[in-house]
Amino acid sequence: MNKNDAVTKRGRPAKSGRDSSQTKQALVQSGVEYFTEFGFASSGIDQILKKVSVPKGSFYHYFASKEAFGIAVIEEYSHYFAKKLDLHLLNETNKPLVRIVNFANDAKEGMARYNFKRGCLIGNLEQEVGLLPESHRLQLLNTFEVWQQKMTCCLQLAQQENTIPASLDCTALASFFWMGWEGSIAKSKLTKNLTPIDTFIDVFLQLIAK
Repeated sequence: MNKNDAVTKRGRPAKSGRDSSQTKQALVQSGVEYFTEFGFASSGIDQILKKVSVPKGSFYHYFASKEAFGIAVIEEYSHYFAKKLDLHLLNETNKPLVRIVNFANDAKEGMARYNFKRGCLIGNLEQEVGLLPESHRLQLLNTFEVWQQKMTCCLQLAQQENTIPASLDCTALASFFWMGWEGSIAKSKLTKNLTPIDTFIDVFLQLIAK
């Protein structure tokens, strides 16, 4: 068993009316919110515990370390985002390139809803990778690989439907998409408007369309 997978039962479980698994999930969800807005290094465990009404001494009942907690948070966000991608990229009622546009529009709504404070947790953590444990770096890489595979499949379908040239390397395009996507998300947070995302999507589609 990986040392980060083990849960050290130090401290007492929180008395919040929730059972242990519910409290652990609430902590992870709170971590997703804080890490997305403030990053890993700047997010104090005390803030996260306070929001969930869990005493500080109870944290190690659920997680062996902040590193283990970070892994759980990344996994939670990765699963959430993969489902969001599937919702759009696997939607057979739309053409493949329309699915990409719909995914972008969904993300834009989320950016605006949180007043450009959150963005993408994975992209945020990528920017502070020099401060993260190696286990986090590897998990971020795995997450990007999953996202890239999903985008590759969508682009390959566009090729099959003769929407984009058959000569294009869909795997390379998918990798390029996520590099550009994370940059556009970061720029939107900086400028507090959605123009960078619109610009990226428009240019990406213009580059690949027949």
